[in-house]
Amino acid sequence: MTKVTLQPDQQERQEPARTLMPFRTLLYRFIFFDWLFRDVSAARNLFERHAALQHNKDMSRYLPLYFRRWTVLATFDFGLGFVFERFLQTTMLSACFFTWSCMTMVGMVIIAVAWVFLTYGRLS
Repeated sequence: MTKVTLQPDQQERQEPARTLMPFRTLLYRFIFFDWLFRDVSAARNLFERHAALQHNKDMSRYLPLYFRRWTVLATFDFGLGFVFERFLQTTMLSACFFTWSCMTMVGMVIIAVAWVFLTYGRLS
């Protein structure tokens, strides 16, 4: 087997190695969707405001995906709360999971309202 060596001009043309995203950033982006959107109120003029609003409308197509993820989280939390209450008789731990399931349901309502307003609302 022969080893291929690159010439100096070929080494410069190669793409640089990609850096991996830290796991906590990846997990945050997997669960929360705020990084997808731009702040319309931070726009300095009408054109920037319109561009940010159009960007947000375009990015709203990903909100149903986040809604499904939050649905899985709510179901998982509710299921764990049920298991801890019924089978393991630990009421405090089950209350924690039921509380988290309620909080994820509130998050689902927020996602649904944002999706409806960005997709079907006449904002501009």
